Amino acid sequence: MGQYFLYLSAYCYVGTDSTLQVSRAPQSTPTARDLHHCSVTTIITPLGYYPCMSDVSIENVRKVYDSDPEVVAVDDVSFEIADGEFLTIVGPSGSGKSTLLRMIAGLEDISGGTIRIGDRAVNGIQPQDRDVAMVFQNYALYPHMTARKNMSYGLQLTTDLPDSEIDDRVKEAAEMMGVEDQLDKRPGNLSGGQQQRIATGRAIVREPSVFLFDEPLSNLDAKLRLHMRTELQQLQDKLGTTTIYVTHDQEEAMTMSDRIAVIDQGTLQQIGTPDEIYHQPKNLFVADFVGSPPMNTFEVTLSDSTLVGSGFEYELSEDLLSHVSQYAEGINEFVLGIRPENIRLANGDEPNVISAHLDVREPVGSDNYLHMDIDGEECWVRVPGGVTPETNREHEIVFDEEHIHLFRHSDGINILAQEKSRLETPAND
Repeated sequence: MGQYFLYLSAYCYVGTDSTLQVSRAPQSTPTARDLHHCSVTTIITPLGYYPCMSDVSIENVRKVYDSDPEVVAVDDVSFEIADGEFLTIVGPSGSGKSTLLRMIAGLEDISGGTIRIGDRAVNGIQPQDRDVAMVFQNYALYPHMTARKNMSYGLQLTTDLPDSEIDDRVKEAAEMMGVEDQLDKRPGNLSGGQQQRIATGRAIVREPSVFLFDEPLSNLDAKLRLHMRTELQQLQDKLGTTTIYVTHDQEEAMTMSDRIAVIDQGTLQQIGTPDEIYHQPKNLFVADFVGSPPMNTFEVTLSDSTLVGSGFEYELSEDLLSHVSQYAEGINEFVLGIRPENIRLANGDEPNVISAHLDVREPVGSDNYLHMDIDGEECWVRVPGGVTPETNREHEIVFDEEHIHLFRHSDGINILAQEKSRLETPAND
């Protein structure tokens, strides 16, 4: 439990309501790091009431900007983030992901719904009183202050901690981020990666219940972005602090997250683990947005047991046809989806062979991307780097039935998703 609990041990007992009752006031407010592994739900002291859990609950949250016509930036979004979870909110520009993060931080007013941190509703509570720390896209460092001063300034303004403790926190965070030898430099004398580390260190010294990251790596070059991505994962693993991370970069979302929330036009499209988002997209938007190259899609019509598309026919197995019939709701117009790695070059005489023209072969090291044409429809195929079919000629390809997706043409819902939506289930419940 840490030093805080060692100090309290002579003056506390666990109540029947899973609270820790403390008869003597502690010397300082317990921090999120102190409380993270607490076995009770709440600490009550003469100085105040401190929830041990730092889960976050988003309940029917809306953000509407008054204009003519009004702009709905976030529309009835609901999900929960478990204590200690790393959740990434991803979506295209203008989807509402940063607006949602700013509402959690208290930087944007909420038009409707409730946001809870722990068991406390934070609607209307000032940002500095929410026990969150935010790292911005542009780092927001004061150019006239040293790195040390930038990291300590927030604590000096908002707490009554002694200078010695603030200095200890700054040193600890700087060592954690590998910038202990940069503390006396100003931001203008630091590289982009160093500035990002200082901005993250500034959040760490506050020891918040929740970290909020708003596209913190978007200003870095590709190599440094990859390195910092690893550093942030290691940091979150070490601290165990609930983390909400916003990005438009699907690769960041897939590699860093416990779960991903995909947002488009202010609406939550799907939330799930990276594996669920990639392999079981709930709808056509998620399927198209996540993946590079994106999922191949073809408009098809179901005729008896055959999917008929432009330039090909695909016979469904009996088991798959039964599943389609169960969820098709009487319609026969679909969009067939298949990821590039789930298409292969045909090997001799086999069913459901499709003729495709190979226009371009793109070597990308361990793989080759094949840009193919099926009767005027674009099709990407990913094959091992040692497979080098001849360009500017016809080839035969096969879709792996186990990995095809069928989206209803009317609403884009994936009727072959193996699991139903898990919109409200945290990863480690």
